[in-house]
Amino acid sequence: MMRTGAQRLARVLRGLVIAVFLCNLIALFLVPGLVFSEGDLTVTGYSVLQGLAVQLRMLALCWSWTIWLVMWAEHAHLVGAALFLLFCGVCTAVLLWQGKRVLDTICSGIPFHPENGVRMRRAALCCFLIAAAALGRTCWGLWTLGSIRPLVTYNTLFCPVFLLAGLLCLVLSALFRQAAELKSENDLII
Repeated sequence: MMRTGAQRLARVLRGLVIAVFLCNLIALFLVPGLVFSEGDLTVTGYSVLQGLAVQLRMLALCWSWTIWLVMWAEHAHLVGAALFLLFCGVCTAVLLWQGKRVLDTICSGIPFHPENGVRMRRAALCCFLIAAAALGRTCWGLWTLGSIRPLVTYNTLFCPVFLLAGLLCLVLSALFRQAAELKSENDLII
């Protein structure tokens, strides 16, 4: 069977979504170590291989709950940043997975599958959760710092971007549901 242009494009997008999803999973593992190192990835006094081994041990240790508790006592702002990034990373992983599943139905030639509306609503929920977490983090920063500096961070940018993305996903969800209903009615008529 000959594939349509939309199916070929969906296949390419599916491959890109899978690649980004895998990168997201790798980044989720690295987030605590990178946050707790505060961006300083240099290890002085070691050879390159020894420095890499120290960094990998630090990344692995950051997934230990005891390290999180110690870090919470000393650096609550770093733990808050790591938890925020982990939460957003998990929501992004769910969002990407839902996009992959929608693209799977398009690749198989069933774009108006009834489940696509549900998948787009899940994606919208993830977008709204990221926007709410970013808004909460921005408000927390405004309250704790007592200045307007948090208004010029990526957290403030996340609020409207993911709010609009969530609304777009809800519109697409309604379109997919309506198209699935029309398709099922059309199939019954023929």
